[in-house]
Amino acid sequence: MISLRKSQARGHANHGWLDSYHSFSFAEYYDPAHMNYSVLRVINEDKIAGGTGFGMHSHRDMEIITYMLAGEIKHEDSMGNGAVIRAGDVQRMTAGTGVRHSEINASADSEAHLLQIWLLPSQDGLPPSYEDKTISHERKLNHWCLVASPNAREDSLMVHQDVELWAAVLDKQHALAYRFQASRCGYLQVARGQLHLNGQLLVAGDAAMIDAESHIHLESVVESEVLLFDLPSLNQSTSNM
Repeated sequence: MISLRKSQARGHANHGWLDSYHSFSFAEYYDPAHMNYSVLRVINEDKIAGGTGFGMHSHRDMEIITYMLAGEIKHEDSMGNGAVIRAGDVQRMTAGTGVRHSEINASADSEAHLLQIWLLPSQDGLPPSYEDKTISHERKLNHWCLVASPNAREDSLMVHQDVELWAAVLDKQHALAYRFQASRCGYLQVARGQLHLNGQLLVAGDAAMIDAESHIHLESVVESEVLLFDLPSLNQSTSNM
């Protein structure tokens, strides 16, 4: 079964300096029908104005992934890490027992565009940790590139959860398939472009919840970028109990 989550159905908050769309309940946006999907808790599409951002704030017991689409963000945290992540970069922070961090647009003039993703960890109370990587356009072009996994294989980020995050950039009218194991479900997020998923049209900001499907087939209408989460089945996920 494939259920679509259209872009315009997401929660939306425009604070002037921050224009944000929420796929799941977050901050002042509450939708009991969209609290999470399997262990995927947050996908926020954020556009942050130049010279602004999130000052120091706290997190705990969450796996946080930042996937940059445009611009650049300066990250600093209470673990002593400091980095500027740019379009094509991905970042993982395990909040664990508690961490403070800031995310500021590193440009005074240009907008930063990113997806911030939260995953429920496999266990609470983990030691906080951080890593970031640059994923070249070529690694994602017309095939799946592993961005995050529990064993950090294929030079992916390591996440403390039974999740694989894949990304792909599809040329116009390029096709790509993915096969799921019987015990898995999926969540597909369109970052940009337009494509058909098993014959259904999705545009930038749209998503699809994929359950009890053996495989999916994508075909791009224009150049498109997608993220695919391979997740524990809904029956196995304690977050849905």
